[in-house]
Amino acid sequence: MFGGIGIWQLLIVLAILILLFGTKKLKNLGSDLGNAVKGFKEAVDKDDKSETKTEEATTQSKVIDSDVKKDDKSA
Repeated sequence: MFGGIGIWQLLIVLAILILLFGTKKLKNLGSDLGNAVKGFKEAVDKDDKSETKTEEATTQSKVIDSDVKKDDKSA
């Protein structure tokens, strides 16, 4: 199933984890992990939005060309 690990092996590992940590700690661990993943996704989305704003600002800039003329009044 998962790289040679069957359903029975997964159930045994789950039972051992429940015996070691208890259901309350596993629930807290799962919720902490979920919050961490959620925070990571929000940070990535925020970073992507700031990159698009930077790209928009770059494309909206204008280049102004001008020639400098010098008057020679040394006569």
